[in-house]
Amino acid sequence: MSATAPRLKKAKPSSAAGAAEEAAGLSVSAALYAKFQKLIYQETGIWLGDSKTALLCGRLSRRLRALQMQTLDEYYDLVTLPEQDEERVAMIDAITTNETRFFRDPRHFEFLEQRIISRWRAENRKTIRLWSAGCATGEEPYSLAMLLARHLPREQGWNVSILATDISSRVLKHAGIGIYSISKSGDIPPALLKDWMLKGIAKQAGHMKVMPEIQEMVRFHKLNLALGPYPPDGQFDVIFCRNVLIYFDLQSKKKTVERLTRCLASDGFLFVGQAENLSSMNTELRSLAPAIYARAGE
Repeated sequence: MSATAPRLKKAKPSSAAGAAEEAAGLSVSAALYAKFQKLIYQETGIWLGDSKTALLCGRLSRRLRALQMQTLDEYYDLVTLPEQDEERVAMIDAITTNETRFFRDPRHFEFLEQRIISRWRAENRKTIRLWSAGCATGEEPYSLAMLLARHLPREQGWNVSILATDISSRVLKHAGIGIYSISKSGDIPPALLKDWMLKGIAKQAGHMKVMPEIQEMVRFHKLNLALGPYPPDGQFDVIFCRNVLIYFDLQSKKKTVERLTRCLASDGFLFVGQAENLSSMNTELRSLAPAIYARAGE
C-alpha cells in the first residue's frame, strides 16, 4: 500500500503546534513530515493530517530519548532500515491513540442485548464468535464478555469466544493483565460490576481486576487492519470495529470494510463508530441502526 504525500503549505507548524514541539524539544520540516506521513500510512493505513506535526513530535520524543537521539531526521533514518522491525512497532505504539472505556456507546450494547442475543437464545445456536477489532486496552472485549456471560452462561452449554485485536503491542499487554483504575467502574452496569470485577485491596487498592471467567472468554492477538492477515471468512457472528476507520483514508477504509465484511457470518453484524457511515461504501452491508450493519442478504 502506498500514498502520495500531499503538498504542505508551510514548512513550520501553527503557533500552537510550534509551542508543543518546542516543549518536546523537536521540530520537523515539511519534507520530513511528508516522509513520516507516508511511512505511517504504509505501516498502519492511518493518514496523519497536515495539522498533526505537534502530535508526531510529541509522541516520538519519548522514542528519541530512549534511543539517545537528538533529531527526527536521525530517527527516520533508523526506523526505515529493513532490520528495524521492532522499532517500527515501537513507533506505531507511540503514534496510535487508544482511547476507550467500558460499555462505550451504550446503545450498541442495548441493541446487542435486545435484538441479537435474544435471537441467538431463540435459535439455541450455542457457539458464538465475536471480534473486537481495535480493542485498545481491553475495555470493549471485556464489556462484551461480561454481557454475554450473563445472557449466554457456560453452564447452560453456551460456547462464547471473543477475538480481541489491536495494532499496538503496548495496549495488548495492558489488556491481557485485565487490571483497571476503579474510576472506570462507573461505566459498568452495577450487576455486571458485582458479578465480574474484583475490587483491589492493600497494594491494589484503587484498582479492579476482571474475573478469570471473563478473561478466559477473550483471546488477545496483535493485528494490523491495514496489512492483515485477517481471520478466516465467515467466522464471526458479530464484529465491533468502532472509532478505528476514522483514522484511515478512503482507500484504506474501503479495503478494511470489505475484509471485515468477508469475516462476518452470512447473518452476522458489524458495529462501527458513531461517526463512521458505511452505507455508500459497501453493497454487501445494510444499515439496521446508527453505526450497526448486517450482511445485505440478512
